[in-house]
Amino acid sequence: MDLVEKIHPQYITNMDGEKVSVVLPIKEFESLLEDLEDLATLAERKNEATTSHQDLITELKQDGLL
Repeated sequence: MDLVEKIHPQYITNMDGEKVSVVLPIKEFESLLEDLEDLATLAERKNEATTSHQDLITELKQDGLL
């Protein structure tokens, strides 16, 4: 199943039959917005230093979160 089938769009067309707008169920729209926000965050953070898994576990334990 491709993305278009998954989000169930309904198209609004002009008098020539050209698609000019789309209507989506609110749940699918909100999901798309979340995905866009996630992608924007990834793009903003792509040059940040990474932390090893072991260092993360150690830090979480020191902070009492694990």
